[in-house]
Amino acid sequence: MDIIVATRNEGKLREIRKGLKGLRIRLKGLNHFHNIPKIEEDGTSFLENALKKARFYSKYLSQPVLADDSGLEVDALKGAPGIFSARYGGAGTSDKKNREKLLKVMEGVPTPRRGASFKCVLAMVFPDGREIVVEGSCRGRIGFKEVGRGGFGYDPIFFLPRYGKTMAELSLQEKNRVSHRGKALRKLKKSLERFLKEIE
Repeated sequence: MDIIVATRNEGKLREIRKGLKGLRIRLKGLNHFHNIPKIEEDGTSFLENALKKARFYSKYLSQPVLADDSGLEVDALKGAPGIFSARYGGAGTSDKKNREKLLKVMEGVPTPRRGASFKCVLAMVFPDGREIVVEGSCRGRIGFKEVGRGGFGYDPIFFLPRYGKTMAELSLQEKNRVSHRGKALRKLKKSLERFLKEIE
């Protein structure tokens, strides 16, 4: 079965492929298609945005679509940047600018108050209207500088006390074991295994 992943982020697509490895599916990102429209992620929650993307592209492409909406919620910032994580640094921003802005905003905040959570919602929508929704989260804290070259997004400044490393210092296998997306993908994999057995 072909499944379209509603992302142009190749790093995210790699993580999803790794997390769903072993299923009889082929995953393609939006970069696989030409002139495919972008949609505005104007929901008020990760759930709303993930479902909006999955429903739109499933209808547009008449194929099963998996959409992810995820972000970083910082305790000291009352949950910000949250659903605005990808565009926290402003219009046309980059991952690096997002990280730089967050580190600047967090200047002077002591370690005990730097707690944060990565959150992820995965929404899978099929052309017949069936839907699967799962969630995952990962606790850590915001570091004081960027460390590590792996991952993407806020990974170099998201410190995991249990491992003594940032998310960007973990291998992809380690990251998928502990990350918000990895946890959500394990739940999704179980649901997809059941679904694939039903349609055999």
